[in-house]
Amino acid sequence: MSAGIETRRIAGDALERVANGGAYANLVLGPMIDRASLSERDRGFVTELVYGTTRMRRALDHLIDQFLHDEVDAHVRSILRMGTYQLHFMATPPHAAVDATVGASRKRVRGLVNAVLRRVADAPTNFPSDAVRLSYPDWIFDTFVELFGSERAVEAMASMNGAAVSHVRADGYVQDLASQEVVQMVAAQPGELILDLCAAPGGKATGLAGAGANVIGGDLHLKRARLMARNAKRTDGSLASLAADARSFPIRPGVADAVLLDAPCTGLGSLRRRPDARWRIDAAAPERLGGVQTELLAAATEYVRPGGRLIYSVCTLTTAETTDVASTLDWPTVGEPVVRIPSAETDGMWSQTFLRPS
Repeated sequence: MSAGIETRRIAGDALERVANGGAYANLVLGPMIDRASLSERDRGFVTELVYGTTRMRRALDHLIDQFLHDEVDAHVRSILRMGTYQLHFMATPPHAAVDATVGASRKRVRGLVNAVLRRVADAPTNFPSDAVRLSYPDWIFDTFVELFGSERAVEAMASMNGAAVSHVRADGYVQDLASQEVVQMVAAQPGELILDLCAAPGGKATGLAGAGANVIGGDLHLKRARLMARNAKRTDGSLASLAADARSFPIRPGVADAVLLDAPCTGLGSLRRRPDARWRIDAAAPERLGGVQTELLAAATEYVRPGGRLIYSVCTLTTAETTDVASTLDWPTVGEPVVRIPSAETDGMWSQTFLRPS
């Protein structure tokens, strides 16, 4: 088997598991690549195929479906999406994209795959709407347009179709600029006690500890708390990690100088890092998660000392998860909320700092 067919077969298998088995692309792909012992170049190629095809599946399906008369199974759909992604988004020469993708498909469907991909290769690229062209569910597209206007919304969504940019902190930890800004907002001082209530995998918690604060980072899930502990070993500072629900954190009330609540959210500002998230989140999720965030914010107030700081942050921008949640707390605020719209350099973020009355 040629290297081109082998890499596409691995990518096709991963895409089928995501489409048919509900697997997460970022979790399923790594072990598959490791087992195959691919070169660095081939690892990058497979990753681009899987992540890109997953992100752009709505646009790809539009290009494919004009040449399909009947519905196809998950294997064929995944293979056709992968081939079409190479043709229209990777600028792979048609003969290479078609031949190798056909070779990676099951024998019984190779004729169909070959016929469809050759027609896709020759067809003009026309999309009925920006939502289809950019490959987002209508509700996400409409939400961004409502928040930021058509032009800025399209720019933001286009930026999240690109690969994530790596930003390395001084301590070697790779962290998006928006997350680094949240750490700066906490304004950790040496010797302070800071709680990071939803801390895993630990990027913000390690940044706070690196400033000299004594940090306790918690996560609801033991596996993620252990991941945070491993990441803490790679950086300097005092960071204790534990598995705990933020609503019942094992610490006395009113003792923390600062509490960071980087709450679980829809993640609509960081979709480039989770290629399949846009297809997993439903339109009711912002309201549903807003209710959870309101509970967590109320719980977080119990841990802040008089005169201390509470920072509420989410990597999304929906009203239900930002201003609606923040408005439930009547503490004084420090300035206006910090809002970052997704761009080529940074993820999206919304954050607000509160002060507990003395």
